[in-house]
Amino acid sequence: MDQTWVFVQNGKAVTDSLTVANVFQKRHDHVMRDIQSIMAEIEGDFSLLNFGESTYTNDRGREYAKFLMTEDGFTLLAMGYTGKDAMHFKVAYIKEFRRMQQEVAHQQEVFSYMIADPIERAERWIEEERERQSLQAQKIMLEQRIAEYEPKLTYVDQILESTNTVTISQIAKDYGLSGQKLNDLLHKEKVQYKINDQWLLYQEHVGMGYTKSKTTEYVNSNGRHMARMSTEWTQKGRLFIHHLLSKRDVVPVVDRMDDDRQEDLVLVGDLHQPIQVR
Repeated sequence: MDQTWVFVQNGKAVTDSLTVANVFQKRHDHVMRDIQSIMAEIEGDFSLLNFGESTYTNDRGREYAKFLMTEDGFTLLAMGYTGKDAMHFKVAYIKEFRRMQQEVAHQQEVFSYMIADPIERAERWIEEERERQSLQAQKIMLEQRIAEYEPKLTYVDQILESTNTVTISQIAKDYGLSGQKLNDLLHKEKVQYKINDQWLLYQEHVGMGYTKSKTTEYVNSNGRHMARMSTEWTQKGRLFIHHLLSKRDVVPVVDRMDDDRQEDLVLVGDLHQPIQVR
């Protein structure tokens, strides 16, 4: 490892938002925004214990804000980072946290045994044991939180792993809808319109890489060779649809936490005409 990813601050192994941004090749302000979103959603002691505000000075001598974070804070932040090298960086980071935590624990143990007074040494040991139990409780809470978030990442992960184009009917099936229902919804959302039986994007979405036109040749009843144009969606377009439907609380089938028999009421199409998606 050619740089220090994890360091000791106030007796704890931590990293900071600036280092995470450099390692994962992200803009620092975006990493800061992600951390602030996590802190806003997970309020209370967990945020205070695992994220802390700090500052750094750039090459020009100007001071900027950054966040310090523990391993639990880093894990919660990095769980949403994907990409070619993301998993490698996550594993390397966790190993470095483990190494640094062992070093800190060893230093604390040596310090405890150096206390001559047996009562003071015992009090120190009790304090350290309480800290260990507190950290274990935080770890359990984090694991539960990750388990709650995991289903929400599943469908997006599937999109990111695929490179093929898909039909609107295939996308609609992911949400328990028909192709016609999803086409109508996209039309009402001013995403697409229909000309000669082909759905085309409105101008503001053209050139975004959401769709690809496909030509299918066929022979009609008179024996003439004909061509039919159709629109298929790229994975980028599929992700765009996912974000659009998420705003309407339309959740993919694989991401639903409720029992399959429970019906979730979502608004599709006309806001005054809810339909039930199983």
